[in-house]
Amino acid sequence: MENVTVIDHPLIQHKLTLMRDQNTSSYDFRQLLREISMLLAYEVTRDFPISYEEIETPLTTMPAPKLDGKKVVLVSILRAGNGILDGMLDLIPAAKVGHIGLYRDPKTLVAVEYYLKLPPHIEDRDMIVVDPMLATGNSAVAAVHRLRETQPKSIKFVCLLAAPEGISAFQNEHPDIPVFTAAIDEKLNDHGYILPGLGDAGDRIYGTR
Repeated sequence: MENVTVIDHPLIQHKLTLMRDQNTSSYDFRQLLREISMLLAYEVTRDFPISYEEIETPLTTMPAPKLDGKKVVLVSILRAGNGILDGMLDLIPAAKVGHIGLYRDPKTLVAVEYYLKLPPHIEDRDMIVVDPMLATGNSAVAAVHRLRETQPKSIKFVCLLAAPEGISAFQNEHPDIPVFTAAIDEKLNDHGYILPGLGDAGDRIYGTR
């Protein structure tokens, strides 16, 4: 699939297996997601530009690499996106944060927006949109349509799991936006959940049903 990167690092895959297990507690699920999110962020930011500035070590001076003024905003698709957001902030603590609230109509599976809050000067920032599951793709598609209206410098979409149907729906609407995921699962079931998947990510993060 073009413009889709599967980050198959062994540590990510091991932790993902633990998350899939239905016996994993909410506490452990949250912790594992936070750890995976840091590893995902490591790969997603691999193309960040660097510049060199002269610094002085305890022994000598040297031209040392630093991030080249990268202005990043992490946007969480509520509510489950916050599970990825926390881990990414551990790695990119200076990033600004935005939230977009969407819920999936249980009958139509269409995404309905109910909340949007973003930091100022989005046009100067590179945006990373996060949501654990790319299932039907409806929420991600709707979120990115709305966020594109704010005209950020760039957009990337990051998820934990994706279904082929979700990737197809997303790429049909946003073929230019790269998708990063830890795994592409088999398919969706009749209720729009990813199989084999890990259940409802939000419920498992927060212990709800």
